[in-house]
Amino acid sequence: MMSDDDQGLREPAPTSGETRHDIPGRSRGGARGDGHGPNGPDDNPDLIGDDADFERSDDGEGSKGKSGKKKQGSFWKELPILVGVALALAMVIKAFAVQAFYIPSQSMETTLKVGDRVLVNKIVYHTRDIKRGDVVVFNGLDSWDPEVQYSEPKNPVSKLLHAIGSAFGVVPGEKDYIKRVIGVPGDRVACCDAQGRVTVNGHPLVETPYIYTDPQTGEQNRPSDSKFKVTVPAGHLWVMGDHREVSYDSRGHIGDPGGGTIPESRVIGRAFVVVWPLSRVKTLSIPATFGAPGLALPNDALPEAPLALGLVGALPVTLVRRRLRTRRRSAD
Repeated sequence: MMSDDDQGLREPAPTSGETRHDIPGRSRGGARGDGHGPNGPDDNPDLIGDDADFERSDDGEGSKGKSGKKKQGSFWKELPILVGVALALAMVIKAFAVQAFYIPSQSMETTLKVGDRVLVNKIVYHTRDIKRGDVVVFNGLDSWDPEVQYSEPKNPVSKLLHAIGSAFGVVPGEKDYIKRVIGVPGDRVACCDAQGRVTVNGHPLVETPYIYTDPQTGEQNRPSDSKFKVTVPAGHLWVMGDHREVSYDSRGHIGDPGGGTIPESRVIGRAFVVVWPLSRVKTLSIPATFGAPGLALPNDALPEAPLALGLVGALPVTLVRRRLRTRRRSAD
């Protein structure tokens, strides 16, 4: 049996100098302008199908592809701007509100472990005083040697990356420390009493909930292996790490200016939450032992004293004014 091509049913190829557009009544697909061939809609279906696919590629998918490329191109152009804005916001937040810090040492275990990231509130001490039990980050560059030694970046790119990393709490700072406040200005901090406990103003601290406990042996650090007795100067703090056996804190700097204490002005802020790793997310609250009434000094109540004195002074003035009003009404 002869094929359609042998029977001459397929449309003859255009001759030299003749194009499809030169054929009267034919569109690009080899069909008539109304979409039908001389023998009806099924005339030469193979040619129409191939050409229809070509048209769809040009008018449909082709246009979508161009749009997708434009969107993708605009995204990559905007990406540096977005990154720049994010970094700028991070720097502003770091400077004035909240900063992330990387924990580089074991000095605060088990409360904080190496590799933890904490957020530090830099505003809180503008609204209240530093309290006993607060976990604080402070700058010790001019007073304490770094607990962990780092090689300072030399080339500008490394310095920039280190600055960005420290802003997001990805890399540690060589001059920043994190410790727990044990004594505030005026406190008498000593160790140890008959039971081996640290005392503040003669009151023993129950530090079991936060002092490091060895996970293998179950043994807990002693409050201090060294004895000391200090009175915290005005404007200073006595700070200690929770892992007492490895923490190089106020106890190790008693011979330095300030007697081991740190200036309140060097405190960057209060660490209030662990944000990484996710398995260790938690808040850093003040242990209950620091809320004991026996720790308070007489001057701890001074902030409320002006209000109390004002109320006492206002009472006689109010009574005198009432008497004067009563006399005036009686005279009238």
